[in-house]
Amino acid sequence: MKKYIIERLLRSLVSIFLVTTLTYAIVFSLVPRKLIFKQDANYNKLAKTPDMKTNYENTIFERMGYLEYYTSKELQAKAAKTNPTVTTEANASNEKIYQDYIKSIGRGWQLKRFEESKEFYATREIPLYERVWNFYANLIQIDHPWRVQDKSNPDLPRYIRLENDKSVGWALVGSGTIHKYLVYVNGQFPYLHQNLITLNLGTSYPTYGNIPVLQVITQGQGRAKTEQVTFPTGVTKTSSVNIYSRTYKSPSQADARDKANYGADDPYTATQTNFTDPSMISSSFKIGIIGVIISYVLGLPLGLLMTRFKGTWFDSLSTSAMTFLLALPSVAVIYIVRQTGSSIFGLPNAFPILGAADMRSYILPAFILGFLAVPGLALWFRRYLVDQQSSDYVRFARAKGLSEAEISKKHLFKNAMVPIVSGIPGAIIFAIAGATLTETVFAFPGMGKMLIDSIRAANNAMVIGLVFIFTSLSIISLLLGDILMTIIDPRIKLSSKGGK
Repeated sequence: MKKYIIERLLRSLVSIFLVTTLTYAIVFSLVPRKLIFKQDANYNKLAKTPDMKTNYENTIFERMGYLEYYTSKELQAKAAKTNPTVTTEANASNEKIYQDYIKSIGRGWQLKRFEESKEFYATREIPLYERVWNFYANLIQIDHPWRVQDKSNPDLPRYIRLENDKSVGWALVGSGTIHKYLVYVNGQFPYLHQNLITLNLGTSYPTYGNIPVLQVITQGQGRAKTEQVTFPTGVTKTSSVNIYSRTYKSPSQADARDKANYGADDPYTATQTNFTDPSMISSSFKIGIIGVIISYVLGLPLGLLMTRFKGTWFDSLSTSAMTFLLALPSVAVIYIVRQTGSSIFGLPNAFPILGAADMRSYILPAFILGFLAVPGLALWFRRYLVDQQSSDYVRFARAKGLSEAEISKKHLFKNAMVPIVSGIPGAIIFAIAGATLTETVFAFPGMGKMLIDSIRAANNAMVIGLVFIFTSLSIISLLLGDILMTIIDPRIKLSSKGGK
């Protein structure tokens, strides 16, 4: 068992690497980079200022990993190390100095000039293989007391220790780390939280501009939520600050409010905001899990009844109905259920009507995800049970005098639970990732439509991040399915001798 899990984990890591790398190569080589500006309102405002437009483009391209960029001042500072007489002025002598400097550093750097001011700047196109390497090299971030290197704060203490913090209670806190609270417990799922090891999936742009991809997916949504917050100075006030999200901020950038809330000597004043609605990943998991429960509650008994009454009018009618539902376009089912639920049962036909605080907002999206999976599950279960009816153990049970109902209940259904249980984790992931139409129709703030929205907006970092997450969850779900099989049927051994 242990050997199988280790081997499976290694194969899973290889699969995640291959899928993510292939997606990265396709997105960053085949998608025209200019497309990322089509939804950027700030970029369109710079059309009449060519220098500012060029600087903006290069800054964004650098942030997204396409190139390295030295502005005029940065280039002057770099070149001044070899020739202190250089300035930012657009003259021949400075151009010669810059050309010599560019030649000395090599690696594909090019000297360029702004259109209006004629001042110099430099760029270097980063090869695709180097971008892929940088993505994986920075993927896993480990926080430690020497992560922060702030020259303006040379006396910053450096430690990790367990403290009874005034704001959050007992927690593993750090200094010199990026995050203040490295491990802590609160009443929010999953209750035990950690910032020691985090994933860096890049920065979102142009949608959710300049926010880390993982933060976009995991942070709350909607309006800012205010509540009573106790700050490190002991002051308790109504605020939307998420006190658990404290990260390092240079004291030179702190304002009077920061000092009043956190103290003059505490540099951990950068925080995120609490929101009224749950995160994308939380919302998607809610309707995904409920949808899978609905599909199994409806699909399995129906498939069992179709098998029990095989060849009767009930079986023929049910098979025809399930086949019709499979052939019916998903969008038609979504609109029919949406209209029926809204007009007859008074349920909201769009998520924003009642919002995340009302459970009725989740009923129709979750029911649709479950209902769409019922036909395929019921027909598969019927076909599986029909195949099993000709098995030796079923003939032996009949020979013992057991009724068909007893055989179905005690033997067929029990054996069928093994493949059923193994598919539950994957079904949940499929419901989350495949909820694109449902989430779009209901304006549901989940992860399903985020991938399509990101592709449409040329948000390459978000596309790569979501592909990485969905691939990882899918592969993990396969492993969990195998483990669940061994729990349901101990005869199954996940080893090279016992079979895989």
